[in-house]
This record gives sequence, C-alpha cells and structure tokens, in this order.
Amino acid sequence: MLGKLAKLAAICTVAGLLAGCSGGAGLFGGGSGGGLFSRDGADERREARREANRQAAIEEGLLPDPNRESIFDLFTNSDDPNSTVEVNRYLWNASLEILNFMPVEAADPFSGVIQFGYGTPPGGRTAYRATVFVQDPALEARSLRVSVQSRNGAVSRDVARQIEDAILTRARQLRIRDASL
Repeated sequence: MLGKLAKLAAICTVAGLLAGCSGGAGLFGGGSGGGLFSRDGADERREARREANRQAAIEEGLLPDPNRESIFDLFTNSDDPNSTVEVNRYLWNASLEILNFMPVEAADPFSGVIQFGYGTPPGGRTAYRATVFVQDPALEARSLRVSVQSRNGAVSRDVARQIEDAILTRARQLRIRDASL
C-alpha cells in the first residue's frame, strides 16, 4: 500500500514539474499549452452534466418534451403516467356544458381545476361564479367538487350540490352516448 502511495506522489510531482515547464500555462491551463486540466475539458464536462440534468427533468415531467407535437399529446397514455392528464373527461366536459353561461377564466387539466367568472343563469337575476375541481379519473360523485359564490358571498351548499348533481347526470349521459357509438 505504501508503495502505491509513493508511486502516486511521484507521478503527481512529475506532472506538476512538466506543467511548470509548459511556457507559463501552469497546472490548470490558461496559456497556449493547455495544461493538465484545460478549461475546454471542464466546459465540456459541465455541458454534458447540464444536458443529462435536462434529460432527467424531461423524463420526470418537470420540463416540456421538445418531441411533443401539441397539447393533445398529453391525453394519450403512451408516455409516463406522471405527464398525462388524469381527470375524467366526461366530468370535465359536463362541467363546461352545464356552466356554459359563465365565462371560463382559467382551466388546468393537470390539477383538474376550472375557474368560471361571474355569469347569470338563464332566467335568473343573480350573477354567480364557480370553481370546479375534478379530483379523480373515476366517474363518481366523490370525484367532483363545486364551489359557488354570488356577488354577496358564498351560496348555500345545497345550490353547489344541485350543480354537482347536474354535472354528474350530464357526464353519465355523455358516457352512455359514447358507449353506444
């Protein structure tokens, strides 16, 4: 073991002496000689490490995949399930149909949230706004939560429950329609 350490020390000493004779480039390069640890090699290693980190982030779904064609590729199950949309499409579409009198302010299919702005229902006088949260890919009542507000504040839970029931009913109709095709 001691012999190996002595050999390693001798090699480092010789390399240091040779680097010192390289015309002022020193051990780390910087001159015209390049040195033992040139900056070009460090830059290449750093760039390779950056590219490996970028590829890992794409695989984990943290960065968009440059090979995707469009947003609709997210709805296919050909990729990692962590990067596909996991909301029930019937609940999503039924929510948009039932609350079509309200303008959509924001929609995020990744989290399953649709935020609607103030709108007055047909035949009504009070303006409402709503937030729909599709929590699960299953077509079940526990997969859907609706929060409704008027300009005067929150409305009763019964109103929100009636809207949830209407959305669930329409979602089941859409599913039955697609099954019969």
